[in-house]
Amino acid sequence: MPASSRVRVARVEIEVQRAITAGGPSDDCLQTWAEAAMCVPGRSLLLRYVDAEESRALNCTYRGRDKPTNVLSFPFELPPGVDDSHLGDLVICVPVVEAEAEAQGKSIEAHHAHMVIHGLLHLQGHDHESDDEATRMESLEIEILRQLGYDNPYE
Repeated sequence: MPASSRVRVARVEIEVQRAITAGGPSDDCLQTWAEAAMCVPGRSLLLRYVDAEESRALNCTYRGRDKPTNVLSFPFELPPGVDDSHLGDLVICVPVVEAEAEAQGKSIEAHHAHMVIHGLLHLQGHDHESDDEATRMESLEIEILRQLGYDNPYE
């Protein structure tokens, strides 16, 4: 059974599920990162930390890619006429994030921060399908991470 906790932040309520035995950032870090990236107050979010097997299965099912990935964003889509504060779910694969951090010469904490912020921006409607969208989204990520004391993740 995964560990689960709730963190209340001024702008977002986070449910954290840890379906892994080790790894992933502390709830305090998540609180800080979510607060920095959240544009709309009063929303809720599910953050699930998983192993490579669960990430691969979800990535295959929802994106048609049979491999684990660093972060998956699942926006919550309300039926017409229903009002709810749930923004969506983020699924972050700890082994992939940690391997990427090592390969890119980044701290594990900084890369986790980047993945949380990246995923939250997706849940808030940002994307990187076109060059212009990618430039705007990356600029937001860089600025939020800079405000938190992290280096530009794209350098």
